[in-house]
Amino acid sequence: MGELVHAICGILSIACAYLLFQNYRRTGSRLLLWTSLSFTFLALNNVFVFADLIVFAELDLGGRIVRNGLNSCAGGVMLFGLIWEIT
Repeated sequence: MGELVHAICGILSIACAYLLFQNYRRTGSRLLLWTSLSFTFLALNNVFVFADLIVFAELDLGGRIVRNGLNSCAGGVMLFGLIWEIT
């Protein structure tokens, strides 16, 4: 059951990033750009979680470091975009 949840999370985060980027291309709102970039990092994180915990379960890919780095990048991009749009 966990494999299915991880796969669905990855698919949905990729879909969200794609839809946000498509809306950015249509409207030109920069906040949508920052949000789509943040969701891209979150999608990469979800794909890496699936690969680390399900596909390559017997190997140590250094998952915690990579996952924390991708999450930090996602949060940093979103924070930067919010601050940039306020000023």
